[in-house]
Amino acid sequence: MASFSDVVLPFPSSTLHAGKGSPWRDWQVGESSPDNDKKNGNRVSLAKFKSDAMPYSTGNKLEDKAAVEALAQEIDGLQNLFFADGRFKMLVVLQGTDTSGKDGTVRGVFARTSPLGVHTVGWKAPTETERAHDFLWRIHQRVPGAGQIMVFNRSHYEDVLVPVVNRWITPEQTRQRYQHINEFEQLLAESGTVILKCMLHISKEEQRERLQDRIDDPTKHWKFSMGDVEVRKQWDDYQRAYEDLLGATSTPWAPWTVVPADTKTHRNLMIATLVRDCLKALDLRFPPQDPTHAGLRIE
Repeated sequence: MASFSDVVLPFPSSTLHAGKGSPWRDWQVGESSPDNDKKNGNRVSLAKFKSDAMPYSTGNKLEDKAAVEALAQEIDGLQNLFFADGRFKMLVVLQGTDTSGKDGTVRGVFARTSPLGVHTVGWKAPTETERAHDFLWRIHQRVPGAGQIMVFNRSHYEDVLVPVVNRWITPEQTRQRYQHINEFEQLLAESGTVILKCMLHISKEEQRERLQDRIDDPTKHWKFSMGDVEVRKQWDDYQRAYEDLLGATSTPWAPWTVVPADTKTHRNLMIATLVRDCLKALDLRFPPQDPTHAGLRIE
């Protein structure tokens, strides 16, 4: 397989995912995929993606947990090589509704990695200073540098979700933001950034159970806000906003993968597999030894 440096950027998304015949292909959003609803523009039908599916499961939860742990260790070794290679960058976007498991994914998949090479940003509502700039200004400051893996817990896609659902921006402004996002991500891809975008897909009933658990479990009270209940009332509106953004912003250089997330263990297993496969596809290698170091002996 050709190395990343031999591929004309933006390199095809097929190099980022498992090969032909892999279950992964059924979860990637694409222009020619059956998930696109042409009657509604490029809208993707989330109903066609089963949130309780487990395409990577062995059928045994304990075995799946062990597989996640093994993948986490493998990713740790690969990210050290990724950091040493220094030719590439990786941006992992975790986007999903409340309780979909963004925090849990960070802990389950990246807990073993070195903070020297892997960083996480949890995006919240923009500050007054951030609102004074274009909506991508704050995002561009936190994209990964050479050899780094950056994990976005929420992302710039909040700016085509919250304002859309609350009708703070017009449909024309929304389409303009989709275009800006696609061009921004193309810039990143053409500058050597591998972009992995995961939409954590849970059902409305699963969200209800997880919110109730935050109320009932004293150790999880801190996670709950009455604002979560108000946002839940807008469930259908958010689902439509997600369907629109998935169709509008899944590109060859930054495709979306819908991750069934009703099962936490399988969610981590699927995302860990994607990250591992993408790192291995880059043909990473350690840089050559400095010739002045050859034969050096430390006294």
